[in-house]
Order: sequence, then structure tokens, then C-alpha cells
Amino acid sequence: MAEILIVDDDLHLRQSFEKLLAGEGHTVRAAASGEAGLRMVEERSPDLVVMDVRMPGMDGLTAFQAMRKVDPKLQAIIMTAFGTTETAIEATKMGAFDYVLKPFDIPDILDLIRRALEAGALMRGRVGLGPSVEAERGEALVGTGKAMNEVYKAIGRAAPTDALVLIRGESGTGKELVARAVYQHSLRADRPFLVINCVAIPETLLESELFGYEKGAFTGASARRVGKIEQANRGTVFLDEIGDMPLVIQAKILRLLQEKKIERLGGREPIPVDVRIIAATNRDLEAAVSEGRFREDLYYRLKVVTLNLPPLRERREDIPLLADYFLARFSRDMDMPNPGLTPEAVEALASHPWPGNVRELGNTLHKALIFSRGAPLTREDVFTAVGGSCAGTASAESEGGETLASFVRRTLTEKAGENAFDQLMDHVGRLVIREALEITGGNRTRAARLLGLSRPTLLARIEKYGLRIGAQVS
Repeated sequence: MAEILIVDDDLHLRQSFEKLLAGEGHTVRAAASGEAGLRMVEERSPDLVVMDVRMPGMDGLTAFQAMRKVDPKLQAIIMTAFGTTETAIEATKMGAFDYVLKPFDIPDILDLIRRALEAGALMRGRVGLGPSVEAERGEALVGTGKAMNEVYKAIGRAAPTDALVLIRGESGTGKELVARAVYQHSLRADRPFLVINCVAIPETLLESELFGYEKGAFTGASARRVGKIEQANRGTVFLDEIGDMPLVIQAKILRLLQEKKIERLGGREPIPVDVRIIAATNRDLEAAVSEGRFREDLYYRLKVVTLNLPPLRERREDIPLLADYFLARFSRDMDMPNPGLTPEAVEALASHPWPGNVRELGNTLHKALIFSRGAPLTREDVFTAVGGSCAGTASAESEGGETLASFVRRTLTEKAGENAFDQLMDHVGRLVIREALEITGGNRTRAARLLGLSRPTLLARIEKYGLRIGAQVS
């Protein structure tokens, strides 16, 4: 888990945080002043700082400025009372992840800490290029075929420029990894990198998340809030699934690209911002433009540099390398020996269509490893993992229909007369719903529309199947 530094002159609050966060599995250090907190950062930079604004001696804002000089990628959550929100907003504009008003609810602060740690991990986690030993220690773009070599070259050409980059590819091909690789090799690599999923955030919240808002802009807007684009000033913003962005927000993104200015909701003054935009989509943007769902002027703006990620079925020569990479990585994470793969298992992996692409392959091998008994993974282990995979393919058929057919035969043989038909239908239904929710980033309303179901019916199926969706969005 993470190491978190608490900086506050209130002993009771520090002790409460230590107990709360230790219970979540985190390592906690504490400091009673800004000076002491700065010394701790200089000794060993934590994953996150949670810090008060008003303290004797060095205040939180001054301490944060000094800490960021030590570690430019340091993530911080600023705690403040209502009387000092302007100071907290200034800290946010300087690069703090967010601020929280005292007193705060425990679930809210834990959720904020979780999101701040995830954002920090995205900035710090290196993305390797190719199946190297170093890449196994983190995430990597793996492949030596012609298609992936073209991707590597495109990253190398685009990264050191400030050009807008559009990454296109099917779901699961690794678009976010490419975006992070571009960021990490760019001239802005020591500045913020913020990810906005345009599907996972409800349309009504996306605009305020991106651009922020002024006090009184809408009901519940009790104080000014800085948006993610302003927060990432001089850094990089990754707009994932931009093809699903509402038209009204597309217009504001276009203005950002043209004028390098934004306006907060409820604001009247344009705010200059300097951010690099990296965008990604799995949509057919040309079709969306012709159907009026995507602005043509924004489309041409986005096409400055385009990186096309090939689906896994078009680079099958990389599947053995990817399999070796995933097994090595997951074995290390699970602190267990790497069992390897039999030649028959490698052949089975190479022949599967992988509609869920690299993400599905990784999830399949992860599941197979969990249920392995130390021996090399076999063809049967692969088929079983694919048949029960939660990642992408609802027991997707291989080119001859063998995977789905073998799963059905096994179920009928093992559970003959035990309501086998309903069990098979529930199995397929569960995987289909999981895929729809994955495609829509957990947005259940969009998933219901995609499946042609009413929302209550979808919710009932989710409950029936006991599904737990990571980004639960209504």
C-alpha cells in the first residue's frame, strides 16, 4: 500500500488519521508543522501529503511550495476551514490534487485519498517499451512486430513536441499506456498528468470537473473550485474516450485548443492555461462527424498527430511475448513462482480472437495463474480461464467456436440435469453485462441503452449476478 504523510498541528487529528489510514493498510508518518513536514519529504518523499493550511510557523501553502521543489510530482490534499478556502484554491492551482473542508466525512476523505493515490501512481509509474526486465517491474507496451514498432517510433516522434496527440484503437489495446508513455518522454514530464474519462463521469458533472466553477454557479456551489484543466497548468491532460464527449463540452475543448483559455462555470473572465492535450477514442470519429455527434472543427484539431493501436488479432506474433510478460509480472505481484506455459497453451492463446485485446489476455492469464497449482499452464487452463474471464469476451468463440462449445459441453457433462440451461444462460448474461459496463466505464444508464434493456432490468440483473462494478456511475 501507500505511504502517506499527515501534516497538522492538531494532535488529535493526526492520531485519528494514523488510526484510520493504518486500518486501510497504508503506512502513515505525521508532522506537527510545515517545517517538520518539509524535512520528512526531503528525507523520503511519500506517495501523498495530507496537510492543513493554518499552522504555526510555516503555513501549509508555503510548505507545499517547498515540498514541490523537492518532488515536483508530489501529490497533496490540502485541509482547510471555510475562512481559508481561497488559500486552498491557490494550492490547487499550484498543483495540489484537491482540498477538503473541515470538518469532513470519513468516506469522503478516504475516497479523495484513493483518487489522489491513483493519480500519483499514473504520474510516477513508468511505462516500459518492449519486454525488458525493467518493464516487468511496471507496466509496459510489449511487442516486437512491425505494428508495435511503428507505435514506438510514433511515440518517440510525438513525445518531445507540444503537439496534440490522438490515440485511436479498440477497447483494451493500451491507449492509456501510450498516453502515459508520451507524457513520460515529453518536456512536461515533471509537471502534472491528469486523466479524465469522458464516459465514466456523468455528463452533468463532466463540465465542472474539467473547467471548475465559481461560487453560486449552481445549487450547492458554496465555494469556487478549480477544474482539472486549470489544475494541470503547464502539464498534460489525457481525455480518454473523447469520442463520447457531449457537444457542449466539445465546444469548450475547441476553445481551449484555439485560444488556450477556459472559463469556469458561472465565470465571466477567461483564464489562460497552458496544457498539452492527449486524447483517445475507440469510436469511429468520421462516422460521428457525419452523424452530427462530433464537431468537425474539433475532429480536424485532434488529427495533428494520430497514433493507431492495432488490435491483438492483427499482431498475433506478439502474443507469446505478452503472455511471458504478464505471467512474470503477475507472479512477482503475487509472490509466487512463474509456472510458465506449455507449447499447447501458447498455441491456444495465439489462436484465440481476443476481442477484448491485450486487457483480456492479461486478465485471462491472471485468472489462470490464480487457479494454477504450480505446474506450467496448459491448454485446458487457458480455455477454462477464457470461459470464465470477466474482462472482455463472454466466453467468446475461437475461430472454430471451440472455446464456447467446449465450455458448454463441460457444463452439460458435469451438471447434467442440474438446471444446466439456466446456469449457462446466467453465465453468458453475466459476462455480457460486465462487457457493456466496461465499455461504458460503469455508466449503468448507457449500458442499459447499449443492451436494449430498461435501467431497472439491468440493475436487477447486476444484483442477481452479484456484480461489483469499479466505476459505479448512474
